[in-house]
Amino acid sequence: MSTILSLQLLIRIALFVGLAPEPIRLQPQSLPFTPKEFYIANVTDVRSDKGPVARLALTLNQAPQPVDLDGGILYSFRAFINQSLKQNKSLRPIAMRINKCRITEKAVGNRVIGEFIYDVAFDLISKDDYGVETGTRLTEYSGSATYTRPLNQITVIEPTIRQAITASLRSLNDYMNREAKQNEKLATGIRVVFTDDTRITTDDTVHYNPERLLTWDDFRAEPRRTSHYAAEVFTSFAYEGKSSVKDGVITLNLSVKSYVLKKSSWARADAKNAYALNHEQRHFDITKLIAERFKRAIQPDSLTVEDYNSLIQYQFIESFREMNRMQKQYDGETNHSLNQAAQEQWNQKIDAELRSFGVKK
Repeated sequence: MSTILSLQLLIRIALFVGLAPEPIRLQPQSLPFTPKEFYIANVTDVRSDKGPVARLALTLNQAPQPVDLDGGILYSFRAFINQSLKQNKSLRPIAMRINKCRITEKAVGNRVIGEFIYDVAFDLISKDDYGVETGTRLTEYSGSATYTRPLNQITVIEPTIRQAITASLRSLNDYMNREAKQNEKLATGIRVVFTDDTRITTDDTVHYNPERLLTWDDFRAEPRRTSHYAAEVFTSFAYEGKSSVKDGVITLNLSVKSYVLKKSSWARADAKNAYALNHEQRHFDITKLIAERFKRAIQPDSLTVEDYNSLIQYQFIESFREMNRMQKQYDGETNHSLNQAAQEQWNQKIDAELRSFGVKK
């Protein structure tokens, strides 16, 4: 008896499998465009529901049946793209992310109403300093369609999916052709242009200018009663940047300023002499030296188009620390100007470096 039941069960399974719908096979086609800016390097499936792409109404009295792409969605997409799209791997590598790809149907009488939802995103693939691949979001394509078909005719399914893939690739191609020369994300090179803020103004800020040395009138704050020093100058440096893209090259326009704030600088009346003023001027000169070193550290070969902002900010912080160390070293070795021999050595050292940068003649 058990043998007969087992045989009947096997027959039923065989009949059920025989009636199972065939997977959807995407047909390769020659696409009507040839990418000049990219190739599809990878396809990933990030759908929230990674089951079969379709639920098809095959009979009136049966619930819609799950039907997948032949070999699964990743295999089918990759095969279709590789067979249909001319892939030049010397171009920019692009990752395609499948966010949605779903067909749902319901039978109404002897007709079937279907709905198709499709959403993909495209990322530019690059590598960080450690060789790890990263993605920069570029563009996204979304589409949807509804259709009606006869109950016993499913030929509309495959072209619906295929045309959506083709449309998304065409959309990417249009985006890349339009943006390649003007979008910072797609830039292939970088150049840096520096300007120095040397304005001579009458406000609270003294901008570094070789023709405009400090005067005691620049020390506007009240002397600190608890300080043992004769004077103190508040000096620092900063930068501002703007970027533009032309012909695929990012131009960074960086304005660098070394400055003194009058209302934060002070001097005691009995200390206002030429020797003491020179000591304070040298603090200002050191700030300018660090700003010049910072400029020379920010060169195209030290930057990447993907992350130049953070690299510049990192170098600025390092330069700021260097400035503080050098200012302390200067005061320490000169004993805040009391060691005249050391002061003269620093005068010569600072002047020599300023001349090497072209700041002084």
